[in-house]
Amino acid sequence: MNVIEPLLEEHRVIKKTLAVFKTEIEVIKEQQRVDSILIDMSIDFIRTYTDLVHHGKEENILFRELGKKTLSAEHSKIMNELLAEHKYSRSIVSRWMDITERYFAGEDTSKEIIGCLQELTIFYPRHIMKENKHFFGPVLEYFTQEEQNKMIQEFEEFDGKILHWKYRKVESVMKERLANIRAGISLR
Repeated sequence: MNVIEPLLEEHRVIKKTLAVFKTEIEVIKEQQRVDSILIDMSIDFIRTYTDLVHHGKEENILFRELGKKTLSAEHSKIMNELLAEHKYSRSIVSRWMDITERYFAGEDTSKEIIGCLQELTIFYPRHIMKENKHFFGPVLEYFTQEEQNKMIQEFEEFDGKILHWKYRKVESVMKERLANIRAGISLR
């Protein structure tokens, strides 16, 4: 196995979920409302799986290790573009979260929510294609199989840390929500 294969598999999962986002856009338009559970799941997927897990592995492991190598000007340029694109995707998600919060506070921001979903469904396929076609294959040449195996092991450890972090957070949020319910605090 090479170090890129796990990242390519994550790309397949992201692309499948983006197809669901397109259906979500249609349903919001048809129903004239945003489903709170579905939108929370969508935001969680992009924030946790796409950004924390996938981008996290790219930035904190693959790009870090590439930074130790003497990259060609082209590969260095593409890596910097990819980092900028990750930052851009985070800005979309931040805006999306704000707009969604305002929607559930009573402001009709459904068109803006649709806009964020559309922006992500356009952005990510292009981003993924750039990584798959123009970056991942060529950068394999910089690594020995031993270096790749070490990064694959680090990918697996990284996944475990993220999942443990996420579920520790979920537990504390659930405890807080239950305490608020018991205290009679209105929840939306």
